[in-house]
Amino acid sequence: MKFVIALIRHETNTFSPIPTVLSDFRRGTGEGPAYGEAARLACEGTKNAATAYLDMAREMGAEVDFAVYASAVPSGVVTREAFEHLCDAVVRSASQGCDAVLLDLHGAMVVDGYPDAEGELLRRLRECTPAGLPIGVSLDFHANFSSELIRNATVIAGYCTYPHVDIYETGERVARSIRAKLEGRSDPVLLWRRLPMLTHMLRQTPASQPMKDIMDRAMQAEQSDEVCNASIFGGFPLSDIPCAGLSVVIVAERDRLQQGQKLLGDLCDLAWSRRADFVFESGSVPESIAHAKTLKDGPVLLIDHGDNCGAGGVTDVMDVLEEVLKQGLQDVVAGPFWDPATVATLFERGVGAEVTVDVGGKTDMPALELKGRPLRLSGVVERLTDGEYTVTGPMFTGVRQSLGRTAVLRVGSVRIFICERPQEPYDVGVFTHAGVDPAKAHYVLLKSRQHFRAGFGPFARHVVLVSGPGVCSSDYGLFPFKQLNRPMYPLDADATMADGESWIPAAA
Repeated sequence: MKFVIALIRHETNTFSPIPTVLSDFRRGTGEGPAYGEAARLACEGTKNAATAYLDMAREMGAEVDFAVYASAVPSGVVTREAFEHLCDAVVRSASQGCDAVLLDLHGAMVVDGYPDAEGELLRRLRECTPAGLPIGVSLDFHANFSSELIRNATVIAGYCTYPHVDIYETGERVARSIRAKLEGRSDPVLLWRRLPMLTHMLRQTPASQPMKDIMDRAMQAEQSDEVCNASIFGGFPLSDIPCAGLSVVIVAERDRLQQGQKLLGDLCDLAWSRRADFVFESGSVPESIAHAKTLKDGPVLLIDHGDNCGAGGVTDVMDVLEEVLKQGLQDVVAGPFWDPATVATLFERGVGAEVTVDVGGKTDMPALELKGRPLRLSGVVERLTDGEYTVTGPMFTGVRQSLGRTAVLRVGSVRIFICERPQEPYDVGVFTHAGVDPAKAHYVLLKSRQHFRAGFGPFARHVVLVSGPGVCSSDYGLFPFKQLNRPMYPLDADATMADGESWIPAAA
């Protein structure tokens, strides 16, 4: 028996000004994708879904062709050249013959010419493989769906958490269902519905309402064998594509299809009835920082969610840090901010140097008519590092990461981390690798949205959400949507469930 395994992940913010090229798809600290044995070694020992595939292959004594390991930080549209290269690697392996294809994908990758890149990959795989070949797909909670992806997969399962701390377990769910199919114990059918609603990412997490009991119901149905798999996808709302929105995917046994259809309807009805609860109301930056200043017990997490590279932000918008300094907050750890040019200057000056530098603000964001505005800072170069660390927290545990060269600039009692590579701070390693313990600071300023809760949540006394500017803004009215299917709630108050899309195969 032989399995083809591939990991290709990118969450595309179509409003980001930074295109995503092949070299952006890395495997931890390396440059560019990994293939074959190098891909397997990059995956082993981590909490990726593809690692669960490797474990199943080992249990079944199956040969593995690990076609590619390629993961890029969320950013702008992926170039066609990069996509063709990655797609060809998987198609080439699958076309040489296998018993199943097991994919660890994101589900919100947009390529120049392909708004549903994962759907296009699945279409090509179906063209080059025998009819009925099992194709299992694990997807991020923020996946967007077209029918192309649904009708060409055999099994789909999505993360049940946000922050995503069940990535390996999602791979296990896919692997179990594919194994049952291979062993003749299951005849799965995919059911899907996408609702015309853009849920705000700060209101999506299954850890709390309004999503919690929707996800709980789906997980209960799967665990009780009511269906094979049940997944709720909050969707990625910062993509101007026709297939953005909240989706529900059910994998049902063919002979119990009605149960799957009923569950699909129940989950969609519940989500739609709560659509107003998925809207996040933004506040002003000065008001948020002033509130934080009144909180005497630390650490206080200041979450700049409008410029979060975990959702495609450039991470060089300086407005929130500027307000922190203006209002005189003390004992602050902040960052990491993306600014390779300033890093080069600080490395040239060296540890201990007193410097005045213009940090960040080097990227314009035309989609939102935002101009880059650097922040002039005077301080001391406190530390210089290679920016490398291994994730120890619950999200992507064991993965080796790199911020590129990283400098710590101390301005009074504010330590500012400046790096060569953007990285969302979901793990304390972004700071501790430089000898700075964020748990001992009174304030920790992070460019994040929800993932910070994985590594920083356990020691936070307070969390203040700060609606800074950027291409990750929670004010969807700022975005010039042109390709999005309309009507779409909350952009259109008159949207109805009938404005969505669904898929139930005719053969069912």
